[in-house]
Amino acid sequence: MVELAEIFRRHGPDYIDCFDSKILPSHHRAMNDIIYCRTEQMGGHLYCCENPDCEQFVYAYHSCGNRSCPKCGQDKTQRWIEKQHKLLLPTHYFLVTFTLPCELRTVARSNQKVVYDLLFKSSAAALKKLAKDPRFVGGDIGMMGGLHTWRRDMGYHPHVHFIVPGGGLSPDRSKWLPSNPEFFVPVEALSPIFRAKFRDALKKTDLFDFVPAEVWQKDWVVHCKPVGSGSSALKYLAPYIYRVAITNKRIEKLENDQVSFRFKSSNTDQWETKTLPAFDFTQVSHPLMRVCNI
Repeated sequence: MVELAEIFRRHGPDYIDCFDSKILPSHHRAMNDIIYCRTEQMGGHLYCCENPDCEQFVYAYHSCGNRSCPKCGQDKTQRWIEKQHKLLLPTHYFLVTFTLPCELRTVARSNQKVVYDLLFKSSAAALKKLAKDPRFVGGDIGMMGGLHTWRRDMGYHPHVHFIVPGGGLSPDRSKWLPSNPEFFVPVEALSPIFRAKFRDALKKTDLFDFVPAEVWQKDWVVHCKPVGSGSSALKYLAPYIYRVAITNKRIEKLENDQVSFRFKSSNTDQWETKTLPAFDFTQVSHPLMRVCNI
C-alpha cells in the first residue's frame, strides 16, 4: 500500500525547493513529521516479555503525534469528539457553511493567516447579526467553527463549518429563545451580510486591491441545514480536525510521478478515482485546519 509518507519522501524535496520561502512553518513541520512517523528517526521503546524464560523482544517506533498525520489522528479525533460532546446543549442544532468565492482563493492561499482569520470572524459576525432578528432567534447565539480548506477531490476550497445550537439567549440573558427546529436563518439574507463584513474587514488590510471588483457583486455561497442533536455534525467535523486531507487507504498508487486516489463525489455520492502529478498532490495534501468556539 502506498502511504502519504512515501509520496512526501520522494517528491517533497522538489516541492520545498520550489516554494521554500512561501511554505508555512506548520506545513514544513507536518511534512517532516509525516515522513518520519514510526521510523527509526523518531526513536522508540524496546519491549520484552515479563517471563524470564522468554527471550522475545519487540521494538516499537514512536509516533509523531502531528494532527495532520494519517497514522496519528484517530485517537485524538475520538478524544476531541468526547470533549466537544460535553459542550452540546440539550437542543436541536444546525450546520452552517460559508464558502470563500473562487476569485479570493489566490489571495487566500498566499496570505492564509490573514484571510482565514477574516473568514472566521466575518462569517461568525454575519450569522450572529442575522440571528438577532426577532423573526428568527431574537437573541445572542453561540457556535463552534472549523476551517476546511479542500474539496473531496483535493481541490483548494476554503470554507468554514459552524455547528450552531438552535436558539439563543434573550438580550437580558434571562431566558432561552428556541428557533424553529427545521429553519434557523434565511441563507439568501445571510449571504450579502457575510460578503459585506468580509469586504469591510479586507479593506483594512493591504490585500483589498488584489481582489477583482466583480467578487463584491456576485452571490456568496452559504448553506444551512438542521442536524438534530449536533452529535452527527461533530462526527462529520472531527476527522478534518485531526486528519490530513487524505487518508492512506484512499491512495491507490504512485506511478510515473503520478498519484491516483479515491474520493466520493459530492454530486453522485459515488466513489471516483482522480490522478494528479505527484508535485501537485504534495502541494494540496496537507492544508491547514482550525477550530474555534464563538
